Formats: sequence, C-alpha cells, structure tokens
Amino acid sequence: MNSPQSIYESLGQEKIKLLVNHFYKNVEKTQDLRKLYPEDLAPAEERLFLFLIHVFGGPHTYLELRGHPMLRKRHFQWPIDGAMRNSWLNCMLTAIDQITMETEVKEAIQSYFVKAANHMINQ
Repeated sequence: MNSPQSIYESLGQEKIKLLVNHFYKNVEKTQDLRKLYPEDLAPAEERLFLFLIHVFGGPHTYLELRGHPMLRKRHFQWPIDGAMRNSWLNCMLTAIDQITMETEVKEAIQSYFVKAANHMINQ
C-alpha cells in the first residue's frame, strides 16, 4: 500500500463488501456471537459495509445516514467480555484472510480491528 493511498483506495468497495459478506458468514457459524444479532443479518451487513467504507477513507455515507459512529455507545447494550471479543475478532480475521490484498493493507486492517475489538470490551 502506498503511504498516501487509503485502505479504501487500495481495496475498493467490492473487496470491502466481500470482506463484510465473509464476516457475516462466519458470524452465522459462531453460536455465541450469532445470538446477539437479529434473524435477518442484512441490515447489520449494510451498516458495517457503510461504516468500513467511511473509516477506511471512502465516502461518508455512513455519517450522513447514521451520524457519528459512537461504536462503544452503540454496542454497550450487549455484554462484551474477552471471550466475545475473541469470537468477533476471529470471525473478522478469518474474513480478512479470505480476501486478496497487499500485506501492508492486511496489516493495517488487522491492526484497526484488533484496536476496535479491544475498545468494545465492557465486562
């Protein structure tokens, strides 16, 4: 990844959409995590897709539709301990491994998600 290039520019919307799709397929197979979501995962998938486009340097559609992300506040209704963090992170890291990308981009994405997952712990 060239330094001035964002993750969004490096991956593009299609790969980000694919990442989110793989993530939610993993969530469906992870019982402790799946029980936190409603039956229809499509709205959550769309929100995550728009959020990632925003945080990775793309259009700010997420902000226009939902306002500031306030991740911790939005997720505080669910008990998130170290085990739940690990379940979520394993789903995401597995999804990342399914997408072809430059090593630098992969490392940047992994770093972002580890920090975000750690920030969500509330138990």
